[in-house]
Amino acid sequence: MKYYFRVLFFGAALAVSLAASAQYQWIDKDGRRVFSDRPPPADVPAKNILAQPRGARAPAPAHPVGAEALPEGAAAAKPVAAASAPGGVDKSLEEKKKQAEAADAAKKKDAEAKQAAQKADNCKRAQEAKATLDSGMRIARLNANGEREVLDDQARAVEMKRAQDIISADCK
Repeated sequence: MKYYFRVLFFGAALAVSLAASAQYQWIDKDGRRVFSDRPPPADVPAKNILAQPRGARAPAPAHPVGAEALPEGAAAAKPVAAASAPGGVDKSLEEKKKQAEAADAAKKKDAEAKQAAQKADNCKRAQEAKATLDSGMRIARLNANGEREVLDDQARAVEMKRAQDIISADCK
């Protein structure tokens, strides 16, 4: 009985290995080796197909219209030249790249607009604070203990300097 299980096991292993060998191998236009269970695209030249399953047909070469009238050497040279041309740019990738750049530009523009609005608001507040300090009115504020204290001349001068620095930085 053990003998039959061994034969069955090795038979199954052989069948699995045969199914796994039914793969295509080819070199794509970028020079990378591609492994697949499906045949290569029609634009891959026959010389770039490295392996294919038994009984599989090579893809038919794509000849331009009127290629029958050309000599055999000229017909073979055209597909190779087309495959090596740098026109293999992925349009969807280029479109995604453009969209990403546009999104980055929009984010940058929004950030700049937000920063400009913030500077304008700071400028307006600093000008109002300076006008209040220049008026000579008594100004009171709350300290850390929550007690009300009136600004003396030294504190008023410090606040006027701070307001003037903000005005010179943000009001350009």
